[in-house]
Amino acid sequence: MSLYYSHFAPYVSVAQRRINAQKELAKLQKKGRIIEPLGELSHRTKIATSFWGSAWCKHLESFSDYENRLPRGRTYVRNGSVLHLAITPGRIESLVQGSSLYEQTITIGALPAATWKTLQSRSQGKIGSLIELLQGKVSGEIMTIVTHKDDGLFPKPKEIKLSCSCPDYAGLCKHLAAVLYGVGARLDSRPELLFKLRGVDHNELISAVDPAIALGSAAKTSGRRRTLDTTALGDVFGIDLEPEATPAVSPAKPKPASKATKSATKSATKSAAKKTAKKTAKKTAAKKSPVFKASSASICKLRSRLGLTRPSFAAKLGVSSASIANWETKGGPLKLQAASLARLQTLARESDLDA
Repeated sequence: MSLYYSHFAPYVSVAQRRINAQKELAKLQKKGRIIEPLGELSHRTKIATSFWGSAWCKHLESFSDYENRLPRGRTYVRNGSVLHLAITPGRIESLVQGSSLYEQTITIGALPAATWKTLQSRSQGKIGSLIELLQGKVSGEIMTIVTHKDDGLFPKPKEIKLSCSCPDYAGLCKHLAAVLYGVGARLDSRPELLFKLRGVDHNELISAVDPAIALGSAAKTSGRRRTLDTTALGDVFGIDLEPEATPAVSPAKPKPASKATKSATKSATKSAAKKTAKKTAKKTAAKKSPVFKASSASICKLRSRLGLTRPSFAAKLGVSSASIANWETKGGPLKLQAASLARLQTLARESDLDA
């Protein structure tokens, strides 16, 4: 860092920095730049609160190269100075407001193929733990596997290259430190971005599992057959899974009906006819409203129309932010749970959006 920058740079208050930042962001958005804000974290006791976010921060703090310089970025990330943070395969791009608006680029090497295969092998047969892994609620065994300092998912300092446009020539300036902490906060709501950043697909951990081995192991442990609840699986991915087919049962031959039974049958038939008519009327009325066709594009369009962030949109639908992110990035038509689809239909109708 130059002596002039260190000792003579004019002080700019946080409030004025925010005003300046909004002006700069407006200019960038007019030029077509897509901004992904991190938001202010001053209300949090900890910067990262989930397993994934906390593990990311603790991992970086465990290295001597970072432990003494990372704390410089805590104030910046807490007061909302990280205005933009985008994570793509092998790359983190961000904008941090300091005395000026500075741009950061962090490149991270892809997870070595051998390391990824080892993770898959060590996770083999632990399907229950892998579901917990995707939810951010992992068993001690899986936690040890994915957070291993040398052979886990998180990058080592030698795999990280840092760049900031500020005049501070330190390898890790306070703006870059704020961004690294910001990644931890982002992983709280979108843990799948860690896999994306390292260039691997978390679905491969699931596909690597042999269900027969997993179920056989569970049966030996409990002494009874265990199956995976499709509702629980649907909650992980935010979509409906096809239920198991129910074996068909041949109907028993009816016995000859008495006069009293025939009379009761006629009465029941009339009552059933009335109920059927009411249901038909309701279905007809429902058909008059446009049906919301769930797809990544339609959900993005609806959220944009409502002007909602992913967390606020998720709150309206009663799902997690991770589910919204999964829907919007999955691509193509989506098969959602009935409750989620009904809420989307209501929001679409209220916003007068043609689905």
